[in-house]
Amino acid sequence: MVLQLLSFMATSSSGSRSVSYTQPVNPIINETGKFHVRQFMGNSFLLKPMNYGSRKLHFQQASFTKKVEETAKSENEEGKPMFKWVEIGPHITEAQRQAISKLSPKLTKRCKALMRQLICFSPHKASLSDLLAAWVRTMKPRRADWLAVLKELKTMDHPFYLQVAELALLEETFEANIRDYTKIIHGYGKQNRLKDAEKMLSAMKSRGFVLDQVTLTAFIDIYSKAGKLNLAEETFEELKLLGQPLDKRSYGSMIMAYIRAGMPIKGENILKEMDAQEIYAGSEVYKAMLRLYSMAGDCEGAQRVFDAIQFAGISPDVRMCALLINAYGISGQSDKARLAFENMRRAGLEPSDKCVAVMLLAYEKENELQKALEFLMDLERDGILVGKEASETLVGWFRKLGVVKEVDTILREYPGKEANSKAPAS
Repeated sequence: MVLQLLSFMATSSSGSRSVSYTQPVNPIINETGKFHVRQFMGNSFLLKPMNYGSRKLHFQQASFTKKVEETAKSENEEGKPMFKWVEIGPHITEAQRQAISKLSPKLTKRCKALMRQLICFSPHKASLSDLLAAWVRTMKPRRADWLAVLKELKTMDHPFYLQVAELALLEETFEANIRDYTKIIHGYGKQNRLKDAEKMLSAMKSRGFVLDQVTLTAFIDIYSKAGKLNLAEETFEELKLLGQPLDKRSYGSMIMAYIRAGMPIKGENILKEMDAQEIYAGSEVYKAMLRLYSMAGDCEGAQRVFDAIQFAGISPDVRMCALLINAYGISGQSDKARLAFENMRRAGLEPSDKCVAVMLLAYEKENELQKALEFLMDLERDGILVGKEASETLVGWFRKLGVVKEVDTILREYPGKEANSKAPAS
């Protein structure tokens, strides 16, 4: 049988014969509810060279490499074809050899064996499910082995990560639990693969797993990123019906959904609901809402959120302060923008170049050149140098006014100031 296989492969590689392979098939469920995987009926696993630039690997298609991997076909007691596990040979590409050499030394031998196969695997010539089935038959892995392989694939940013994770759910040795499903759902969500995430949810339900807070929270994120606010709201209501106290992550997901939809008021309503239960959102949620109000020039909304940040026990950083200053500046209230700027300094925060630029834009909007110059002189007295963004803002303003001389002066002085700001203090 093996001699016939090798002869067939040699004939195929010479170009005199063409080989057709069946397409990979999906798992099926028998009448008892157990999952089975159909065996692949091709003649060999064909390999492809891949380019690996670093730990984050990028995989590309390539041609057949002779005798890199041979998977001989034999027959079981029922006469059905099955694959015999054969180790990777020495004739592999340099890219494959480098990728294999970068595998974690903590991997067990059985895990490294599978990783070598996956690195040299071509999905166009064989079935991934058959490869995993052969590994299970040959290596008898435990759940810890599966998890180690999945971790390595995720670290490598391997394109087969989610496929292997999904196929692993069907293996008894994997001992799948609900978190294994939610990890895959999260993965599909990050790739904006809504339909695949929903299919995984259906598979999860069909196997008897009950939806929990973690899974539903993940779908709120997925639906909101896909622009399906109505589905996100329905999922949030379903989440409440579980009868369990919601955590800040679940609340935060719905708030972010409203922020993405441009509906900050509804997001604030959830914040109030959280405040009543002494639950506070993460700083990234507050910052996202503050940014939305800031870009719209809604200074009242921005101030409310800024106050809520402090009420939640979060110390505003320079970026949050810049957003508040910007909100007042866009709304044409430069005096209040300046007050927010000075409050930031009194809180012990060093103003960033962005804050200075935003303050100058506020003065420019009201054509308050004299106040802008006084503002810059105050900064200079306090040893705060104007950076690149603020200088460019001022130059642009002067050009609009047709003040060429001042522009040339600033352009000449800026490189020296930048160099002095970078020089170490003596």
